[in-house]
Amino acid sequence: MRKKRLVALATVAALLAASITGCSSSKSSEETTAANGSSGETQTAAPAEPASYPLDTDETLTYWGELNVNIASNYTSMEDTPLGQAWQEATGVDIEFQHPAIGQVSEQFNLLMSKQTLPDMIEYSWITYPGGPTKAIDDGVIIPLNDIIDQYCPNLKAYLEANPEIDRMVKTDDGTYYCFPFIRGDESLLCNTGPMIRQDWLDDLGLEVPTTVDEWYEALKAFKEEKGATAPFTYQYSSKGLTDYNPFAGAFGAIRDFFLDEDGKVIYGAVQEGYKNYLMEMNKWMEEGLIDPDLATLTSDQVSAKITNGSAGASFGWAGSNMGTWIASGQSTDPNYNLVPTPYPTLKEGETPKFGRRENNYPGAGSVVITTSCENVELAARFLDYGYSEEGHMMFNFGIEGESYNMVDGKPVYTDMILHNEDGLSITATLGGYTRANTSGPFVQDKEYITQYYSYPAQAATLDLWSATDAKNYVLPPITPTVDESKELAQIMNEIATYRDEMTLKFILGTESFDNWDTYVSTIESMGLDRALEIENAALDRYNAR
Repeated sequence: MRKKRLVALATVAALLAASITGCSSSKSSEETTAANGSSGETQTAAPAEPASYPLDTDETLTYWGELNVNIASNYTSMEDTPLGQAWQEATGVDIEFQHPAIGQVSEQFNLLMSKQTLPDMIEYSWITYPGGPTKAIDDGVIIPLNDIIDQYCPNLKAYLEANPEIDRMVKTDDGTYYCFPFIRGDESLLCNTGPMIRQDWLDDLGLEVPTTVDEWYEALKAFKEEKGATAPFTYQYSSKGLTDYNPFAGAFGAIRDFFLDEDGKVIYGAVQEGYKNYLMEMNKWMEEGLIDPDLATLTSDQVSAKITNGSAGASFGWAGSNMGTWIASGQSTDPNYNLVPTPYPTLKEGETPKFGRRENNYPGAGSVVITTSCENVELAARFLDYGYSEEGHMMFNFGIEGESYNMVDGKPVYTDMILHNEDGLSITATLGGYTRANTSGPFVQDKEYITQYYSYPAQAATLDLWSATDAKNYVLPPITPTVDESKELAQIMNEIATYRDEMTLKFILGTESFDNWDTYVSTIESMGLDRALEIENAALDRYNAR
C-alpha cells in the first residue's frame, strides 16, 4: 500500500508540472513534496484561473464522508438529497458518494485507510488523523495542496488571503495546505452550546433565571421539591462536546481538558484545584438528588425524554438540534412549556464567565482532502473550490433558490418548505436535505443561516447570551503536534483520559472520597502529564509562529 501511494503522489507531481490530467511519473516522494509546495512556498504554480461552471467533463469522482444525522433521518445518501443533485449539476461533475455506517465512522475510516485504492476525496476531521495531517501526507494518503490551490482554486485562495487568521488554522506548521476546510464564517457561529432551563417553572416558583452556581442550586432544589423533578439537571454526559465544557466546571475556572492559562500557556484542567471544587459541588448536588442519577449512562434520546416530560427542568446542549427540538416536543403536550437559555454560570454575581463552549473558526470536522488515488486532481480541486464561490456559498448555506430560499430585500430567506414543512419535518431535517449549513463540509458557513435556523426566540437569544464569556482567551487553536509527538501524546493522554473519566464519575457519584484527590493528581502526573504539556506547548509555539 505504501509503495502504491508514493507512486500516486508522483503521479500528482507530474500532473501539476505538465498542467494536464492523468499523467504518470517516476519521481521520488521527496521530489513530489517539492513539486506540491508542502514547505508552504509556491514553487512554479501559475496564478489560479476561475473555472467556468458547469465543468466540461464526463468523468465520475468518488467522495467518502459521513452522512450527518440531520441528513440521514430522511436520506440514505447525499446523492438522494436535493443539495447533492444540485451540487453535481452546478459543477458538471458526477459524484459517487460513499458513506460509512452511522455510528461507525471512526472504525470504517480506519478500515478505509488499510485499502490500497482510496476514494478520490475523503471528508473527515483530518486534525484527528493519528500524527495529524502531516502524517497523512507522509503516509501517502493525501496530497499537499499549495500549488493545487494556486492553480485551480481561486475562490478558496481569495478567501484565505482575505482572512489571515483562518488561513493560519488550515495549514500545517510548515505552511502546507492539506484540505478544503469547513469554516465558521462569523463569531455568532462559534458558540452554539450552553445551559438552558424551564422558564415556566421558574415563573411558577417566583425565581429568576439563575446566573450563579448558588442560584442554580436553589433553582434545582425547588424543581425537585416543588415540581417533583426526579432529575432536575440532566444532560448527555457521554457526549465529548458537552462533557469537556460542562458549564458548572467552567464556573470554578477549570474545564476538564487542555486550555490556555492567563499567560497563554497550555495547562490541564482536570488536575486544577478549581476542577476539584467543581466535582465537590457536583457530588453535593448528586447526593441531594439535583442531578440525574442516570448521568453516567444517559443517551441523547433519554435526555430528550426527561427534559420534555417533566422529569428534568434544566439541561445543557445545542441551541439547534437540542433546544429547538425540545421546545417543539414540550409544547406539543404542554402549551406552557418554555425552555430558555441561561448565561454560563459564575461563582459571583456580575462576573463575566471565564469559560463557555466556543469553537474555532476552523473546527476540523467536515474538511475534504484529495487522496493519492485521485487521477484527476484538477477536476477534484475545481469541484471542491465551487463551495467557496459566490454561487457555491449560497447553495451550501441556503440551498436552491425558489425551493428552499428566496431573496428578500437583498437577503436569502428560507421558504415555508424549510421553516414550516407541510409534511411535519423539522427545520433540522429539511435543512439537512437542501443545505450543509447545519452540518459541515467544504464551504464557509453563513451567519444568515443561523438567525433563521433558530426559529424560536429562546434560540435566537443564545447568540448573544452564550457568547458573553471570556472563552476566546482560553480555547486552544487547532495546533498540530509532529508525527512523533502525536504518537507519544496519544499514548500518554489515552491513559490519562481513561483514568480521569473513571475518577471524575466516582467523585461525582460519591464512590471515591475527596481525601484521595492528591493521589488522583499524582497518578495523572505519573502517567506523563508534564511531557504531554511539553508537547502541547511546543505545538502551540509553532502554531503561533506560522
